[in-house]
Amino acid sequence: MKNREEVVKEMQLVVEQMRLDDIEENPDCENEFFTCAACGDTKSLAGSVHYGQNYRLCNDCVLLAEVGFELGQIKNIEELIDAMEDKRLEADCEFLKQEQKRLEN
Repeated sequence: MKNREEVVKEMQLVVEQMRLDDIEENPDCENEFFTCAACGDTKSLAGSVHYGQNYRLCNDCVLLAEVGFELGQIKNIEELIDAMEDKRLEADCEFLKQEQKRLEN
């Protein structure tokens, strides 16, 4: 059985290759963006993954999800989404702050 460090290193390579493959197949995807269902950040489509019908995760969150699955820390994507609720709220607050600054100028 692989230890945590081995799993993380292996998954880092896998998700980076996914990102590179996406860019090779469609170079424009690197400059197309979406809001990640897990972290709430606006991220590039390159390396993102759909989980089920409802969730698209950025490449960074795909890494978290796949490591979590491999280590048995999460059983489904909803567990990761729930665990990252605070991160999404922080992203929303930051967006609102930036929007407020923009409107004031």
